[in-house]
Amino acid sequence: MLDHARFKDITTFIFDVDGVFTNSEVIVMENGDLARTMNTRDGQAVKYALDAGYNIAIITKGFSSGVRKRFELLGIKNIFDRLTDKEETYARFKDELNIVDSEILYMGDDLPDIVILRQAGIAACPADAVPEVINVSDYISTKIGGHGCVREVIERVMKIQGKWLA
Repeated sequence: MLDHARFKDITTFIFDVDGVFTNSEVIVMENGDLARTMNTRDGQAVKYALDAGYNIAIITKGFSSGVRKRFELLGIKNIFDRLTDKEETYARFKDELNIVDSEILYMGDDLPDIVILRQAGIAACPADAVPEVINVSDYISTKIGGHGCVREVIERVMKIQGKWLA
């Protein structure tokens, strides 16, 4: 059982993309482009968190210029994509911001996320994450990927810290 007092230490949110901001599906266009859908309420929560001074980063193995543009428009400056090693990027990001694991909430949904989930202060996942991720997660969202799980976890942290908008 997660001690909700741990939410008070969170200064930084790090998210995977596919399966977290999206529903894990890609639409393959005739020209070979891949399209995804994202939840606008997740995006609004990201903006609220950034405005409140939280650090937000994206750590993903995938790449999409459209997804990158979406995150840039939301104001996320720390976007790490096309990765082969998420753990190395996680360590470098922590060093650059001079933060420790206990300040980080990481949300992922699949096997490549486990290495970071095991290090982060709070390991979170969508309700439809793979069983191995659910087993190592401290917080399992009531929402599935692409359907508000990002908003849920940001809102929970900000409410516990008294920073959510009235």
